[in-house]
Amino acid sequence: MQVRSLLLLLALMLLATTTEAGKNKKEKVKKDVSKCEDWRWGPCVPNSKDCGLGYREGTCKDESKKLKCKIPCNWKKKFGADCKYKFESWGGCSAQTGVKTRSGILKKALYNAQCEEIVYVTKPCSSKIKSKTKGQS
Repeated sequence: MQVRSLLLLLALMLLATTTEAGKNKKEKVKKDVSKCEDWRWGPCVPNSKDCGLGYREGTCKDESKKLKCKIPCNWKKKFGADCKYKFESWGGCSAQTGVKTRSGILKKALYNAQCEEIVYVTKPCSSKIKSKTKGQS
């Protein structure tokens, strides 16, 4: 009977110790929370070249922060990575110019970016002629 009591007491002490350790870890994980609400963010500046990983700087009163950011290398640099657009389908190919066009309407401006409401994108028409797949007559 004494052995069972001793084992139960040890189990309870171990449980209490691990619970306290878990609480301490949760308290350390809290992020630095700023009371400032009027943050002004600059554009994403790549670490090298004109795309890839980089950072953006933000200021609010006398505080400043840097956030990691990324500019996709295939992104249209004309309107930047902070402006998100909803694009319609590609239009038909223009015989005169040899390009097709589509427009995009501003969906979201990240970090208070100054974005155009509507943008137009063009790309060369495909020179490939799509043929029927094998097996179709």
